[in-house]
Amino acid sequence: MNAPKLIDVTAEPATRHERKERTRRALLDAALKLLADRNFASLSLREVTKEAGIVPTAFYRHFSSMEELGVALVGESVRTLRDMLRSARDDRRRTGDIIHASVRTLYEHVRAHEDHFRFLTRERYAGTGAISRAIAVELKLFSSELAIDLARFEYLREWSAEDLHMMSDLLVTAMMATVVDLLEARPGDTETDEMIVRTAEKRLRLVVLGVPDWRSRA
Repeated sequence: MNAPKLIDVTAEPATRHERKERTRRALLDAALKLLADRNFASLSLREVTKEAGIVPTAFYRHFSSMEELGVALVGESVRTLRDMLRSARDDRRRTGDIIHASVRTLYEHVRAHEDHFRFLTRERYAGTGAISRAIAVELKLFSSELAIDLARFEYLREWSAEDLHMMSDLLVTAMMATVVDLLEARPGDTETDEMIVRTAEKRLRLVVLGVPDWRSRA
């Protein structure tokens, strides 16, 4: 096997900022690729730089440590979740079945960004230190954004902020359970994927079943 070719950042005409961003991107992509079937703690700086095609000393021009790289991956992966939420909002304008549209959007995003979701789910439950803490914080922020979305529905406007956050936490928990189911399914198994999607819709319907009768208490 041939050794990976080192990046020559002077080979192509580009600004210093563009070269820096390109190398940073290469490091993030290399880490995600290597994390396909292992946890972040087992990853070494030399492995990442070798996969990215840069010399190890160049790593520190972009990240102060492997932990900082991991936290950057968390932010990038959660942006995928936020993109998903925005797409779900758009789907609400096109269909009256919000649950069906939201689950379909979730399914499409997981299949399109499996590397991000695999990293998040694995490190959320098995990670340690700054990375797992960053995931917990980001998911809490994501849940808060969802709570704001829920407050826009007329029949939820009387709910307290506490109850809206409680409901959004339940929805995020159900969503992450679906993500795990999809990642554990055999690649290309469309029948299993459809079964997972149906189960996900049932989960969400069970969560919202009590919404019309729930009354927030002061």
